Amino acid sequence: MRQLTVTIPDDFYETFVSFFKHVPDVSIDENITNEIPLWQQQMVLERLKNAKPEDFVSWEDFEKEMDKKWL
Repeated sequence: MRQLTVTIPDDFYETFVSFFKHVPDVSIDENITNEIPLWQQQMVLERLKNAKPEDFVSWEDFEKEMDKKWL
């Protein structure tokens, strides 16, 4: 027997699963423990879309700030 990991669009999920449920000896293991909820993905995308260049900090500046705060 072989294992296969597949990434599919959310709107195709039900069709995909219903098809494979009818195949003998197939087990479907839904690993959703590490999924980021759709509402949270949309929130992050919205924040990125609305962000201004002055809102961003370079990695080097961030490191300096963290060193000042924690070292």
